[in-house]
Amino acid sequence: MSDDLYLTWDNESQKQEAYKSTANNIDAYEGIQKASAHSYGRRTSYIDIEPNRSVRTSFNRSDYNAFRPGEAVATKQKRLIAQCMQAYSRVGIIRNVIDLMSDFASQGLVLVHPNKTIEKFYRKWFQEVGGTDRSERFLNYLYRTGNVITRRSTAKINTKQERALKSAIAADTKIEDINFKSREIPWGYDFLNPLSVDAVGGVQLGKPEYVMKLSHNSHQALMSSNNKKTLPQDLYNRLKNGERTIPLDPNKVDFFFYKKDDWMVWSDPMISSILDDIIMLEKMKLADMAALDGAISNVRLWTVGDLDHKIIPTKAVINKLRDILASNVGGGTMDMVWGPELKFTESQSQVYRFLGSEKYQPVLTSIYAGLGIPPTLTGAAGGGGYTNNYVSLKTLVERLEYGREILSSFWRKEIAIVQKAMGFRYPAEIHFDSIVLSDEAAQKKLLMDLADRDIISQETLLERFREIPSIEKVRVKREVRDRDTDPLSPQKASPYHNPQHAHDVAKIGITKDIVDNQEYFEKYNIPFSATQEPAGTPTQNAPRQEKNEPIQEAGRPMFSRDTMKRKQKRVLPKSSDTTVAMLWAMDAQAKISEVLSPIALAHFDKKNIRSLTKSEVDQLEHLKLCILTGLQPFMEIDETIIKNLLESQKNPPKEFVSFASEKVEQFVNTNNRQPSSNEMKLIYSTVFAELSDF
Repeated sequence: MSDDLYLTWDNESQKQEAYKSTANNIDAYEGIQKASAHSYGRRTSYIDIEPNRSVRTSFNRSDYNAFRPGEAVATKQKRLIAQCMQAYSRVGIIRNVIDLMSDFASQGLVLVHPNKTIEKFYRKWFQEVGGTDRSERFLNYLYRTGNVITRRSTAKINTKQERALKSAIAADTKIEDINFKSREIPWGYDFLNPLSVDAVGGVQLGKPEYVMKLSHNSHQALMSSNNKKTLPQDLYNRLKNGERTIPLDPNKVDFFFYKKDDWMVWSDPMISSILDDIIMLEKMKLADMAALDGAISNVRLWTVGDLDHKIIPTKAVINKLRDILASNVGGGTMDMVWGPELKFTESQSQVYRFLGSEKYQPVLTSIYAGLGIPPTLTGAAGGGGYTNNYVSLKTLVERLEYGREILSSFWRKEIAIVQKAMGFRYPAEIHFDSIVLSDEAAQKKLLMDLADRDIISQETLLERFREIPSIEKVRVKREVRDRDTDPLSPQKASPYHNPQHAHDVAKIGITKDIVDNQEYFEKYNIPFSATQEPAGTPTQNAPRQEKNEPIQEAGRPMFSRDTMKRKQKRVLPKSSDTTVAMLWAMDAQAKISEVLSPIALAHFDKKNIRSLTKSEVDQLEHLKLCILTGLQPFMEIDETIIKNLLESQKNPPKEFVSFASEKVEQFVNTNNRQPSSNEMKLIYSTVFAELSDF
């Protein structure tokens, strides 16, 4: 009887016997105790600490992960990095945010240098190595995996290729990899998967050595005939010998980490702290998918007969009801005629109440907060207070700036290699666009105001607006030239440019009685009324002159004599040989300089002309002028003549000095500046030619 599943009875004595035999069934309802992971490797149980009272054991994350290992966050760094990479590949939010951060942080990266030619070289080199793409990938791997491993490949360039890079023209020659030497610069960058790289030795014992471990499939792929010619010889020999652990060259491989602790070999990725929320988000999606399968489930139960009333249906009745239900097309109302022995029950699923977006909101908010994105940027309802949004926004900006700093350290090292290989005096500097998460129009307006105040250059302003300064400079010059030459070209009009400047000047002239009204109106086809008073006619408000009072004109009073002696007018000869004499004087000054310069350097004990002081230069120029004024036009000049003139000609003639001073004064009045040394030579040549007696 103990093997039976159910007990039954027919009388009261059998009923008491059944109850007695099942009295010990209460022991079967006790919970099953199983050991599971705990903080100390065992579960602590508090059963029967008091009579008839027990304390339930704790349930923490490790207990949950013990039964659901697929939802557990890895504790080992390599597995943690792998989970973060999978989250980037599978979760759209993570991918979009990391891509946005990498694009934002790498935006506007340019290399600048004080020397324009070298700047063109750096920028063309940056373009050839794919600097924009490499920068974006660098930041993407940094935010995604927390560890960036770069491998540098170098290339030898010759002088022709250097000139091509400096002139911003791509060199169409073959570049081959060689050992690092002079004129050998980086020419390509590859990023290694951190999951395939291991560290030999811990950081506590010094700088670890890194090796790359290849899987069997990767080893077979590299050993194929297609890769034999492209692989380095030493690497190919290792692979040929069956080695699958390849040491990485520390001179060509660099490691960069995202906020790595000093005692850790690898850095935890940025998104490792929100893996629980990401797993929760994926679990909720799976729950929705499972709920959708039963969202429209509807069970209808037709019961024929009644066991309480001892009515058991036969097969004919069941088939009859089945045929009636099968004949219904499913639309409209179905009418049935049946007896009281038919019972209908309908069951509907309420799982649709579980489907909805409300349950996702807390999880998404936690994910965005972990990434440093405030709710105001995500469009979430109830964005919190000003402080929370400000802190989140500040966190995002600081993460972008931190990524830029890591990227800058990578490029600064590469730029230093280029500088050392090419022998440049100064390295290029790295420049980014400003991170603006507010009003971009206000930021650009501020840049324009800085340019108007000459705090930043026009070239910098154009670069901030993503325009090419050299091209815009040519375009502006062309537009200015078209406005001056093409009469149909409209004049530039703005608050800073007045297109009617000539008319405004004419208006001022009319009011000051400087411009004739009738002449001005006729010139511009403006109707002129005959009743208008001509220029110079006194108005009602002007003071009236007496008829017998003579009109005093501008200038010296009439019939007055000179109070001081006038300068005698100099009548200069007008000859066709003046131009030839002026050219000869220019050549004569060059010959005089060739003879006197070495003598002056030896006298003052200087290496070159630039090392002379101002007083020494003035003495040298005075001697040159004395020799020039002592020469006769078109005579032969040699060292003997110059030596004789040095002994006899101590000062230039006063007439020459006076005439040259007038020329210099005219030059200053015309150009508002002092003439240069070459312009002074031209003035001396002109005075020499005009004062010479042909």
